[in-house]
Amino acid sequence: MSGPYSQADPVLPAELLFGTATAAYQVEGAVGEGGRGPSIWDTYCRTPGRVARGESGDVACDHYHRYGEDVALLAELGVDLYRFSVSWPRVQPTGSGRPNPEGLAFYDRLVDTILGAGIEPVLTLYHWDLPQALEDEGGWRVRDTAHRFAEYTAIVAERLGDRVNRWITLNEPFCSAFVGHAIGRHAPGTKEGAPALAAAHHLLLAHGMAVGELRAAAAGEVGITLNPDHLVPATDSAADHAAVERARTLHNRTWFDPIFTGAYPDNEKEVWGALADGAHRVEGDLETIGQPLDFLGINFYRPIMLRDAPHVEPDPTRRTAVDIGVEQVPYEGVRHTTMGWPVVPESFTDLLVDLDRGYPGLPPILITENGSAEPDAPDDTGRVHDTDRVDYLRDHLAALGRAIEAGVDVRGYFVWSLLDNFEWAYGYDRRFGLVRVDYDLLERHPKDSFHWYRDYLTAHRAARVKADGA
Repeated sequence: MSGPYSQADPVLPAELLFGTATAAYQVEGAVGEGGRGPSIWDTYCRTPGRVARGESGDVACDHYHRYGEDVALLAELGVDLYRFSVSWPRVQPTGSGRPNPEGLAFYDRLVDTILGAGIEPVLTLYHWDLPQALEDEGGWRVRDTAHRFAEYTAIVAERLGDRVNRWITLNEPFCSAFVGHAIGRHAPGTKEGAPALAAAHHLLLAHGMAVGELRAAAAGEVGITLNPDHLVPATDSAADHAAVERARTLHNRTWFDPIFTGAYPDNEKEVWGALADGAHRVEGDLETIGQPLDFLGINFYRPIMLRDAPHVEPDPTRRTAVDIGVEQVPYEGVRHTTMGWPVVPESFTDLLVDLDRGYPGLPPILITENGSAEPDAPDDTGRVHDTDRVDYLRDHLAALGRAIEAGVDVRGYFVWSLLDNFEWAYGYDRRFGLVRVDYDLLERHPKDSFHWYRDYLTAHRAARVKADGA
């Protein structure tokens, strides 16, 4: 049932923290200002045919200039936490060497403004905007990029570590490695085999090195954000179940196993064949990758249904890293968002419980992204009545509550996103925001979902105060 906040909405533990999130390239704009260097997404957007309508993040939401207005919206919303990312090329224009003073000064101002609004900043160090100069030298395919990331981490930690207490090393390395290097739908836009697997490993290595730098700087709590998928076989056949297991390695185990079990997936050869030669791995890497974390970020939007589709390429060395003999099957009988993603809230519960059972000893979880893209057409007054988004959030919070009741240790939840923004290869016609952005005038207009979330958080805070006083 859609509509405004009501007492029938999910009741979650009083100590659970709530927030919302953005990412630098999607909201900041000002790509040529303040000494910022080009990123792989600047290059990707300028390549014809890559991004819908040839759009880019050049202006985006102009958050670089309007961050004060956006933090005021956060304060009105009443969130505990705000997750944002730092643009690596704004801090180090070429990805190495001395930092850019103007870039660091921007993040100084942003963090101080967030704290001044009574909100805790949660900082993501890498949300896909690799400096183009490093891509020109091989990017994530080469080991040196992990070392450069550690250097960048140390710079940011030294500057902001006195005020930021929660740090996320990487956002969704699956997308960086495989959507970027094997599917080609994200920057740098290539379709590779072994180099994509090398990129995956070097991203993990960069994460581990960054953890070491943050620990050395005593910067606070450290985690990583992964986007594991709840994978469902299309039928009960052995072939479809085997397809799901291969996909689970691609989507989930490649990341979870090295970080949380200290081992690489035991079925790599079955999944990737000749591509899985491990030539990019060095003794001691697992120890670096598997350092203990204070929390685990999970991004979740939808489940994926799969069936077996054997690969027939005669030369296995020409396979991409995502060519593992599976095929996605549409979900029937459920609503789909404008991304084409099925809305199946119970899969959120199932994923969290499966991870909790499959990886004993996981650190506490933050749901660092959850939300939906909807049509969001404004009415004659400019108001967006996004009841489908309200329903999505309400139902997924209820699903989160069921996971918590089942014993999953979840400490926080972030809606993606505060603002409509540049949605990567889709450009600007996919809107996830609680706040509508008029991209011509750059005006912000809170949607019905903004008001619902604000009222939900008001009620949650009241329950927290009551619990604290009990």
